[in-house]
Amino acid sequence: MTTRVCEVGIPEPGENQVRVMLEGCGICASNLPVWEGRTWFKYPLEAGSPGHEGWGIVDAVGAGVEDLEVGQRVALMSGHAYAEYDLASRDCVVPLPEELDDEPFPGEPFGCVMNIFERSDIHSDQTVAVVGGGFIGLLLTQLASDAGAHVVVLSHRESALQLALTMEAEDVLVTKDDGHDAERAMRLTSGRGFDRVIEVSGVQAGLDLASDIAAERARLIIAGYHQDGARQVNMQQWNWRGLDVINAHERSMDRYVAGVQKAIQAALEGRLDPFPLLTHTVSLGSLDLGFKLMRERPEGFVKALLLNEVNP
Repeated sequence: MTTRVCEVGIPEPGENQVRVMLEGCGICASNLPVWEGRTWFKYPLEAGSPGHEGWGIVDAVGAGVEDLEVGQRVALMSGHAYAEYDLASRDCVVPLPEELDDEPFPGEPFGCVMNIFERSDIHSDQTVAVVGGGFIGLLLTQLASDAGAHVVVLSHRESALQLALTMEAEDVLVTKDDGHDAERAMRLTSGRGFDRVIEVSGVQAGLDLASDIAAERARLIIAGYHQDGARQVNMQQWNWRGLDVINAHERSMDRYVAGVQKAIQAALEGRLDPFPLLTHTVSLGSLDLGFKLMRERPEGFVKALLLNEVNP
């Protein structure tokens, strides 16, 4: 698939809506099935879709919006942020503090990280395995390490593992898909398994590995799956080990907004530092390149942003 840039009218905000002049939008792995043309989506999509990690400057407000001002910088949870302007309900807009004025802030994935971490229920001295060394996995490594857990990151990408060490991972493991990855990981816990296993690889092999290395009565957190086809799980294994299995995806806007607010606070306190992981940028006219980077994940790639030229 390819994207096409076209001109459409700038929408006027309705009641309780906010119009944002977008500084940019994060490019999310969940968009790949759409870009690839999978059959369970309806094409063509509306202009700006499916961008949902936007941030920018309030350009206009509709009736009933009294607590936001034109010129204020915000993150927004919307669905059309691969664009220069987007509308969002006031309930989907989070003001950004001036301390973050110099940083890009795709709030939605930052909020997802905080929500996944909360549902993982990680405590000091627990053993935590993060299966997958992408953007979400590396930030969860940072948060879990800050909480005092013993964190191991598993990935086939050397650059991701080096970044994990800078995020205070206690150990890293190169996955080789040779049938012995679980065995090597289990040795790091003297065969007991991990108290918390967070699957953020988004692929069947990663889910299988995550299941194989969970300890008895462990918590297995599914955070990497996106709508790209069915998965198989070993229910016999899950049952025998008495695992708590958590689907860490959220569907409530209240939860998304709360997550973004927590991410802002964590960034201000230094517990969350996502900005070094925003490794690549593209323009609106080269959005396809951003998707290709996301799909191919070359060494050194973590996350791409679409950036606009904004002149408030």
